[in-house]
Amino acid sequence: MPAVTVDNILALPKLAAAGARSTVRPVRSVTTAPTGYEGDGFPVHRAFSGVPMADLDPFIHMDQMGEVDYAPGEPKGTSWHPHRGFETVTYMIDGVMEHQDSNGGGGVITNGDTQWMTAGGGILHIERPPEALVASGGLFHGLQLWVNLPAKDKMIQPRYQDIRGTSVALLSSADGGALVRLIAGDLGGHEGPGSTYTPITIVHATVQPGPQVDLPWRADYNGLVYVLSGAGTVGAERRPIRSGQLAVLGAGDTIRVAGDRHQDSNSPALDVYVMGGRPIREPVAHYGPFVMNTKAELIQAFEDFQAGRLGSVPAA
Repeated sequence: MPAVTVDNILALPKLAAAGARSTVRPVRSVTTAPTGYEGDGFPVHRAFSGVPMADLDPFIHMDQMGEVDYAPGEPKGTSWHPHRGFETVTYMIDGVMEHQDSNGGGGVITNGDTQWMTAGGGILHIERPPEALVASGGLFHGLQLWVNLPAKDKMIQPRYQDIRGTSVALLSSADGGALVRLIAGDLGGHEGPGSTYTPITIVHATVQPGPQVDLPWRADYNGLVYVLSGAGTVGAERRPIRSGQLAVLGAGDTIRVAGDRHQDSNSPALDVYVMGGRPIREPVAHYGPFVMNTKAELIQAFEDFQAGRLGSVPAA
């Protein structure tokens, strides 16, 4: 799992260990992501399946894409599809993905890059592996997170942020046992490069076998920990958690994660994707690629899509 690594983690800024006045968040639930298929048939883990929407707010949906080692000719993507009313945050850990939209935008993301698309009032979009990867095959692993937009921002103009892996804020746990990649938001006074409409924080942390990391977390944010690979514990009670599981955390100002001392040979460390944000607390009407506030707005989104008002392909 390469993402972004460093030669000397001890040279990075350090996060402080939780102090005596800190409140480590307890675990409210742990769920295991079922598997499925997305787009033209690439395998995913449905990370939020079975979790109440109120616990996820301001997030809507997340897929772990892969981890899969494709044979030549096997890599798959999606066909053209619409979005309205939210943001997609696509984080590539291994492999390469091309994206293109009906506004003429597009680009390539690879190891450690994040493509942040604000769909806003509507856009057509496609994601696919480049032809060279289809021909050669290879490892493919990533995440796509859907972030809700508040009602006042649902119809804003679409935009992109291409966040290169080299631009994320790199931090170390207090004992140097964990590498923390801050993609968006604030963490102990450090700022990630992602610009958000909804106040959120997103972190990818690699925790070595044995050590723990304490992440200072805003008390008015929710807290979600998803395990990309490896095994360890989470929360004040050190609840066991493993690859493909999501922990929903309770109240507090610190998220604690620790790696098991003995890891599987295929997963030498514990890798977690940690998310949190200020809940929007508005009605959610979600169907397919649209996330709105009312059923009438959903119907309007489908009508606008069918009438071509979300864009055209190729881009005009």
